[in-house]
Amino acid sequence: MALQALYTMDLTGQWDGEAAERLYEKDLWPSSASHALAILTGVLERKDSIDKAIGGHADHWSVSRMNLIDRNILRIAVYELLFCDDIPPKVSINEAIELGKLFGTRETKRFLNGVLDRIAEDPRAKTNKR
Repeated sequence: MALQALYTMDLTGQWDGEAAERLYEKDLWPSSASHALAILTGVLERKDSIDKAIGGHADHWSVSRMNLIDRNILRIAVYELLFCDDIPPKVSINEAIELGKLFGTRETKRFLNGVLDRIAEDPRAKTNKR
């Protein structure tokens, strides 16, 4: 659900909480909606830091040139890697790869894994997160 909202915001260029609120109201599974909303809010609050981390670890790719799905899966995973100490890095990376399998292209899995591994292994990434 967070990925759908981020995709919509990225596609329209409207980075506000309106899409998040609409998503939350339409959700059929209230227990997961609050988690999706927390992720979405966290990504929106730290989008610049997250995009900077992605751009700094994606060899030969600017964030703006990335596929919309890949870019927004990365935003969610990088948010979790850098700002959610209660989520193990392997879990964030695995969840991102699973989303990539569902919604991405054939290259998505390898691309996500490469960028996220570099961020997870970079000790500077967590210290430069704010």
